[in-house]
Amino acid sequence: MKLKELESCLQNVDVFESPKLLLEQYPTRPHIAACMLYTIHNTFNDIEGKVVGDLGCGCGVLSIGAAMLGAGFCLGFDIDEDALEIFKTNAEEFELANIDMLQCDICSLPTNCLVKCVDTVIMNPPFGTKHKGMDMIFLRTALQMARSSVYSLHKTSTREHIKKKAAEWKVKIEIIAELRYDLPASYKFHKKKSVDIEVDFIRFSLD
Repeated sequence: MKLKELESCLQNVDVFESPKLLLEQYPTRPHIAACMLYTIHNTFNDIEGKVVGDLGCGCGVLSIGAAMLGAGFCLGFDIDEDALEIFKTNAEEFELANIDMLQCDICSLPTNCLVKCVDTVIMNPPFGTKHKGMDMIFLRTALQMARSSVYSLHKTSTREHIKKKAAEWKVKIEIIAELRYDLPASYKFHKKKSVDIEVDFIRFSLD
């Protein structure tokens, strides 16, 4: 599947009608999702035939894209029942059988739960704007769950902190790309139609 074809398919994934501010619900834009997945698939061979976890999966765009690229199985995790309902409908509309979802709170999983249960984790975690440190909780959990690698988006402004943590946790870190995350106005208090946030697309490898 070509990149443009993947992006075109992901434009048909339904997103939040009423996003929840406290959960920092912002959909991953089809262009960014497609670029992430295409790179993970073609450069690192971490999707095809693999068990893929999607933390904070929301409406499922990353899981759906991974399934289209030949993932063996995709498992989405999210705290929000409404988001998972949209995800379920999306998966049904795309007629994807290699996807499932689990409602759970990533922040309160027992430390020995779901250890090394997937090959690859792909996620767009909360950036920790509303709940400081939430991005790192997601990353720590992802690193426990993955057998080989974690791919994640993080604000470029947090890069040095994340590098320090990766060294502390003894995982290899690679900044794959610097992206401009086009954040559309999703909430009433947003004054601009969209805001560009500088974001790092990062690979953490556990091999």
